[in-house]
Amino acid sequence: MTVTNKRVRIDKWLWAVRLYKTRSLAMQACKAGHVKVNGHNVKAARFIHIGETVEARCGFVQRKVKVLELLERRVSAKEVADYLEELTPPEDLRPKTNAKALQPLVLHRKGTGRPTKRDRRKLDELDWG
Repeated sequence: MTVTNKRVRIDKWLWAVRLYKTRSLAMQACKAGHVKVNGHNVKAARFIHIGETVEARCGFVQRKVKVLELLERRVSAKEVADYLEELTPPEDLRPKTNAKALQPLVLHRKGTGRPTKRDRRKLDELDWG
C-alpha cells in the first residue's frame, strides 16, 4: 500500500521495506543512534520524505538507501525495490566479520564453575580496547 499525501514514521518505513525484522527493532536502532537521515541521527517518530537518504546499521552491515516511495504496511521482498534505491556498495553488504573476531577471547571449560579471583584478574589484564 503506497501512501500518498500522508506522513510515515521512520521506524515504520524501515520495518515496511524489510531493513529490520520488527518495528520494535527499528525503533531501538533509532534510539541507539544507528539510523541517520541525510547524515543526522533521528528519533523513531520522525517523519520520512521521498528523496531522503537513510543510513541504517543492520547487524554488522551499514546500509545506505534512498527513499523512493512511502509505505506503512510491510511488502514482500520482491516489491521492496519499488520503494527504495540501494546505495550501499555490493562489497559492503557482506558482514564485516572474520573467523578471529568470532572466536572467544577467553576459554572457560564447561563444568569448572565460576572463575576464581586469579582468573578474573587475568581477564582484567586483557586489553579490551
